[in-house]
Amino acid sequence: MDIKRVTLLGNKDHGKSTLIGSLLIATKSATKQRIDEAKKVSMKLGRDFEPGFILDSFEEEREGGLTIDTTRAQITYRDAAFEFIDVPGHEELIGNMISGASYGDFAVLMVSAKGGEGVTEQTRRHLVLAKLLGIRRVVVAVNKMDMVAYKKERFEAIVESVQEFCMNVGFEPGSVVFVPVSAYNADNLVKRSMHIRWYRGKPLMELIYEAASARKKGNRGLRLLFQGTIKSGRKTLYTGKIVNGRLRRGQRILVMPLGKNAVVSSLYVKGKEIGSASEGNNVALEMPGTHATRGCIGFEPESNPRCGTVFEAMVFSVGRIPKKVQLRMNGSEFMADVSVFGEIDLKSGKIKEANSIKPLGTGKAKIRLSRSVVIESAAECPEMGRFLLYDSGKFAGIGVIG
Repeated sequence: MDIKRVTLLGNKDHGKSTLIGSLLIATKSATKQRIDEAKKVSMKLGRDFEPGFILDSFEEEREGGLTIDTTRAQITYRDAAFEFIDVPGHEELIGNMISGASYGDFAVLMVSAKGGEGVTEQTRRHLVLAKLLGIRRVVVAVNKMDMVAYKKERFEAIVESVQEFCMNVGFEPGSVVFVPVSAYNADNLVKRSMHIRWYRGKPLMELIYEAASARKKGNRGLRLLFQGTIKSGRKTLYTGKIVNGRLRRGQRILVMPLGKNAVVSSLYVKGKEIGSASEGNNVALEMPGTHATRGCIGFEPESNPRCGTVFEAMVFSVGRIPKKVQLRMNGSEFMADVSVFGEIDLKSGKIKEANSIKPLGTGKAKIRLSRSVVIESAAECPEMGRFLLYDSGKFAGIGVIG
């Protein structure tokens, strides 16, 4: 069964862990032992039963009521399995959030309807990060509706705020959908809730199912990221990962930025020679007469990939991004000059003029590399259009090519 990965985003205390715990129960994906353990912990802490305790794995998480590290839980619904990746929502653990979110195919964003919570700066920051990390579809679960007497007006106010921000940061129309829920009471998670009769849409898991089934858009031609070489007897095999399209034995490919054509005379997956391989496969291949180094990209010969040393990108800053940085992209590392010319306003989602990016901020920059590379936008191929920035070996930020 194919496992769909779901990144769970949102501010601390907006109910992410509670949601997964309730879904584990509602879909019968949690064992009785895990549920009983969570009940015992709840009693020990003098609380009512907390579904989130099924998920949290650290004692200090349970006592403090927050998720410390990226946590995963698998939920079965209809004919599919979903791996929910619960990532920290508080600012101090933003690095963990980036790592966890980068594994998701799409995202569920939790927004609390409770008074004093709602759409926060961190909510908007997570939306920007989701866009940066290539997440194209978002299901927004407006949680804690039970705490506002299931009022339609409160739900609509949050929808309006989030929708406008998503449009400004570049999400496509229709790619962000909304559902009112109460994670604690399991309202509108798997079945329509009688408490929310005014809501005519589908429950959360059905929206997640549809988002997971949606086809990816973008360039479907071959994109093979070369990673290195291995010896097999007298043969030299080139290793890599197919991130787009298919590769066949006997196929002619264009290796860039070398600008040379090569023929795949043999193709292996997990040590077994095969006739073809598809997106997601790690492969080893023989290409006589060609020397593809780490960081080279394989294309179909009729492709016209863009190569160069300068491109514009959206950059998220973890701390300080200096003018000169180390940039890692597609398995290669370069020295790069970064010239910032704009920053995203976290209140509106619009770009404003700026020559630097504040910590935990996102901006637009011109990147100039020390040597020529294949330049492809994240919109065409998310796996190729992302990069990491380092300052003296310390992680400084992430970026996507626009």
